[in-house]
Amino acid sequence: MRDIILYRKRFIPMETVLLKDDSIVFQDENVIVTKWHTIKPREDFEKGISCYFLRDGYKISRFINKNDKIIYHYCDIIETEQVENTYIFVDLLADVIIYEDGLIKVVDIAEIAQALKEKLLSVELAQKALYRLDNLLSIVYNGTWKQKTEKYFEMGSFE
Repeated sequence: MRDIILYRKRFIPMETVLLKDDSIVFQDENVIVTKWHTIKPREDFEKGISCYFLRDGYKISRFINKNDKIIYHYCDIIETEQVENTYIFVDLLADVIIYEDGLIKVVDIAEIAQALKEKLLSVELAQKALYRLDNLLSIVYNGTWKQKTEKYFEMGSFE
């Protein structure tokens, strides 16, 4: 089997980045789990574990600081494009941040409007983003996102 190649594609700013340093710790037809260190140094966190839920259209990442403390969970709405062994995870802009104290923030919704206005994002992808955001928020608000992700986060543990 050939090695898997991962890319992250964004609309705002427009960029496609090869995730060459991400380590794949698990993969099946529904989920890819990676562990990684930040591409650029940051003060607030330095590494993380990401669970890409391919059919659901979102990624849930655990962000960890230099003291191995969980800072928050960051959820991206994504569209996955796959060609053979290459996956391109297209960021559909809307995000959800889940803090350790239970606070939940939905962010970057206005970027969907901006991307539509600038014709960077199709109406079809904007609709997918909103439906996927709604589905993600359902599992975040009812707490089942923890059961869905915990076994994967354990697989990617930095211990």
